[in-house]
This record gives sequence, structure tokens and C-alpha cells, in this order.
Amino acid sequence: MPDDARTSLEHGANAARAYLESISGRRVFPTAAEIAGLNELDIALPGAPVDPTLVVDALHTHGSPAAVASAGPRYFGFVIGGVVPAALGASVLANAWDQNTGMFICTPVGAKLEAIAAKWLLDLLRFDAFCEIGFVTGATVANFTALCAARHRLLDNQGWNVENDGLFGAPEIRVIVGEQVHASVKKALSLSGFGRTRVETVPVDNQGRMIAGQLPAIDERTLLCLQAGEVNTGSFDPFPEIIDQAKSAGAWVHVDGAFGLWARACRQFDHLTEAIDRADSWAADAHKWLNVPYDSGLVLCRDREAIHAAMGIKAAYLDDRLVSEPCWMTPELSRRARGIEIYAALRSLGRSGVSDMISRCCRHARCFAEGLSAAGFEILNDVVLNQVLVRFGDDDVTRKTINLIQDDGTCWAGGTTWQGLHAMRISVSNWATTDEDVTLSLEAMIRCARQA
Repeated sequence: MPDDARTSLEHGANAARAYLESISGRRVFPTAAEIAGLNELDIALPGAPVDPTLVVDALHTHGSPAAVASAGPRYFGFVIGGVVPAALGASVLANAWDQNTGMFICTPVGAKLEAIAAKWLLDLLRFDAFCEIGFVTGATVANFTALCAARHRLLDNQGWNVENDGLFGAPEIRVIVGEQVHASVKKALSLSGFGRTRVETVPVDNQGRMIAGQLPAIDERTLLCLQAGEVNTGSFDPFPEIIDQAKSAGAWVHVDGAFGLWARACRQFDHLTEAIDRADSWAADAHKWLNVPYDSGLVLCRDREAIHAAMGIKAAYLDDRLVSEPCWMTPELSRRARGIEIYAALRSLGRSGVSDMISRCCRHARCFAEGLSAAGFEILNDVVLNQVLVRFGDDDVTRKTINLIQDDGTCWAGGTTWQGLHAMRISVSNWATTDEDVTLSLEAMIRCARQA
């Protein structure tokens, strides 16, 4: 290894260690002055090479203070997990390997580890072993990939080759979603040619669950998008009532389970995920509840032929004699070896470790709800998983409280609008969050609410 590479690597490791060692004691969101410090990095492009260690030092000096401590234990905004130790170490090694994991010939180690990780994931989530898994950037791309597989199957059943002939003049596909469908599914519908608004929408209840009795008639031309873990309430659509009906009609059922799909790994939440395995495709984020580094999403598909047809790629320099290639399940041909970190996380946590992490986060969420309710504030959702919606008064008071909490720096949670009411959303998804972190955060939330 060249001396400058070794020194730069050591500098980077030392900076990363210093950052992580300070993360529990620092503000969760940077101050205005720390954000302004980023301007020190905004220099003219150097005309000549610069010592790599000076570059790393500058990034740490000015960048680390301005980083949001979302890897820390008191970040509850959005659904952003931390990084379990084994995945952190594996990420460093994987970056040193620098493997292009589109094809086996480019990386036997990356392809093999992803194949093992896929097998473990199917076992952990209790899906059929023949399902395919693609390692993508996140739930948006996972949803997109699954919808492309659905598009292939529904049109192929009607004698139309969408990969060759496109959508112009193609038979119509009906798309059915719930009123609380996540924005990433809408974006995926747009990218895959279905459109954001050319959908049939099913009413939902006060928790965001699709009302099964108001589902329109379903046929073999239908793509039905369900949800596991509504992004505000954490609720699940009633899968048993809907999926069997849709499958008997020949429809394709897709489940957006960015974080909710991980409830499948914890027997405590079996009642929420009943019948979910009878769908055709699923989307999930490993960088949420498996707590691996960004970016890391998963698309799971029961129909191998459909996802291979939708995502497959051919060229004179590619070997098409293989049974399967990683790039046949993802939009990218060239990509990083995301499965290495997933392999490391699963191997280090084991089945019980993943289950305990899910259960612990949900217990913390219930503690937040109970503490805030006891303090006199309104909890808007049934806390069935890791999401809490709290309202501190009217919309103006709630907004002011959220701002005060964010300015306080002890913890961080964001605002949302739930069925016409402004609320604060608490998402607990970090492996490192402790009872003490919940207590400190509750005290800060209640103190700021009283001030508001």
C-alpha cells in the first residue's frame, strides 16, 4: 500500500472514531454556526494535488460538527437507523475491496456474500426460499423494481412484451393504492410509466389502514399496492382480507414495507404481518431497521422470470449462460456491494438479535407514547410498532413545540400532518437507543412543550 493511502486511511479511521465517540454527548442537530462552518470547505478547485491527509482533516474539522447525529441514539426524525458495529467494520473493508457487484465475474466475494445474505433474509422474514432479492439503494428503487416486474407479468399475460415494445399501445393496467400510500410508491409509479394520479384510491381508517370492504372489483389486469408500516402511524393494511381476494382474481400484489417488513422478523408482531408472504413482491430498507450504512434497500420478488425480464441486461461482453446475476434483480449494472454489510449485520446479530432490536425499539416507542400521554398530550395513533404521533395543542402550539425541541438539541423529531392535524412524529429505529435516551428525550420534549 502506498504511504499516502495508508496515512489517509488512518486519518479517516481516527476521525470516524472521534466522531462516533462524541455522538452521544453532542447536539443531535448542528447549530447555525456549525452549519456555517461548512463554508470553509467551499474553496476554489485546487490547481494541483493536495496531501490526502489534509483533505480528510478538513472534512472532519468542518464537516463532522455539521453532521446530523442520525447515527446516534436520540435521533427520532424520519425512520433512519444507525449502524450496528459489524456492519460498520464490514463497510470499511468493503470500501477497501471496492467491488462492482453487478456480476459474479467482477466480484466472486460480493456475489457470494449477497447470495448468502439473500438466503438468510428469506429465512429470517419467513418467505419462500425461491424468491429473488435485489440489493438496491432504498425503498423508492425497490418499489420501482417490483413495479417493473409486475408490469412485465401483467402485460405478458395479455400477450404484450413491454420490455421490447414499451407502453405505447399496451393493454391497460389498473393500479389500486390506499389513500395513505407513501410518496416513494407514487414516485415509483411515475418512473415505471403508470403515473402518480392514474390510480384507483381506496379509503383508509383513522390509522391509515386500507378499508378492505371498500376495495373496488379486482381482475387479472390489476396491480394492487399495499402497505406494511404506514410512515406516520406504523399501521399495517389488513392483508388476510385483501391478499387472498386479489390473488384469486389474478392480480399482482405488491407490499411497500420500507420499515414495517422487519416486523416479520419478530414473532411479537406476527399478527400484523399475517398473510403478507402471499403477496408477489415486497420493498424494504436495510438502512432502516437492520441498521446498516446508507444506502441499502431490498426488493423481494416471488416471480423470478418477471424480475429477470424487467431488469435483465444483455451485451456482447456479458456472459448470458449463467443462471442468475446480481444485476438481473436491480436497475443498476454497476453498484457497490451492499450485501456485504447486510451479511455482517445478520451474522453478528443472529435471528434473536434482530428480533430483540425490533422489540426494543417498539418498547421505546410505547414508553414515549405513555410518557407524553401522562403529561397531558394527545397521542393520535395506536402505537402498534415504532411510530408515535403526538399533538401538543392546536397546530400553532404543536409547531412551536417541535421547533423548540429541535432547537434544544437533546433529541430530534420532525413534524407531519396526519388527517388534517399537525403533529410530531417520533420514529424509533436505532439499535443504540437506551432507556436512558428515552428518559432524557421525554424530559426535553415535555420541558419544551410546557414552554410553548
